[in-house]
Amino acid sequence: MKKISSGKVREIYEVDDDKLLLVVSDRISAFDYILPSMVPHKGQILNQISKFWFDYTKDIIPNHVISVDSNDFPKEFQTPEFEGRSMLVKKLKMLPIECIVRGYITGSSWKSYQANGTICGIKLPEGLQESQKLLEPIFTPTTKASEGHDENISFEEVCQKIGTELAETLRSTAIEIYQKCAEYALTKGVIIADTKFEFGLDEAGNLVLADEVLTPDSSRFWPANDYKVGTSQKSFDKQYLRDWIKSTGYDPESGTPIPEDVIRTTSEKYIEAYKILTGRDN
Repeated sequence: MKKISSGKVREIYEVDDDKLLLVVSDRISAFDYILPSMVPHKGQILNQISKFWFDYTKDIIPNHVISVDSNDFPKEFQTPEFEGRSMLVKKLKMLPIECIVRGYITGSSWKSYQANGTICGIKLPEGLQESQKLLEPIFTPTTKASEGHDENISFEEVCQKIGTELAETLRSTAIEIYQKCAEYALTKGVIIADTKFEFGLDEAGNLVLADEVLTPDSSRFWPANDYKVGTSQKSFDKQYLRDWIKSTGYDPESGTPIPEDVIRTTSEKYIEAYKILTGRDN
């Protein structure tokens, strides 16, 4: 089977002219580096939680999922190593935009706001505090860099890249998906602070939701009962690992294995997020 891409976490195989198979590994990245230690069960969690959200948002927009049942996969992938971590999907023309939606001010957006009162060129009210909920979710797109860091771009630059009509549809759809899922998550005691979506176009030119959706890799999940404005938050995502790296001075380029207890805690946070949001134990 032809492998056409190997990303930080996902392997992409070409099944035929109109289908791909995505395989989600247990690799984990931070600060744009793939770390040397695997996180047990991470691939299955990301795959299954994406499937949950794809199903939940299909009334808003079609998605690329064909099947997560290994019986529908090419025979090469009908083995235990691929079970639960693979997804058969439609091949799309992917848009060159990372569609980030922010409902709360945190991370890089908080740093930008502190510096000049804006996020991706969007002027925000004065006096906001770290982790505060925004009056309305905002769309803060970035480029999709094949190497190095993604870069923030303005909505006007998105319009230049893909056309104004499609850009406006992209923005409104991303915000609508975020709002629906954030409202649901809150009923489970989880705040979705921000997230990243990717979209593509099918053969008819229709907009289709793709890649991953609202996973602990692409989102910030905060426990609502611990939420407190004015400080950084506890999380159910890989922010725990990022914070450990920053607090210890660990060099992501060093190749030094991450301590087992840190990996175990990271794995437990992924599993906890999956169980809380989906209501499932397996």
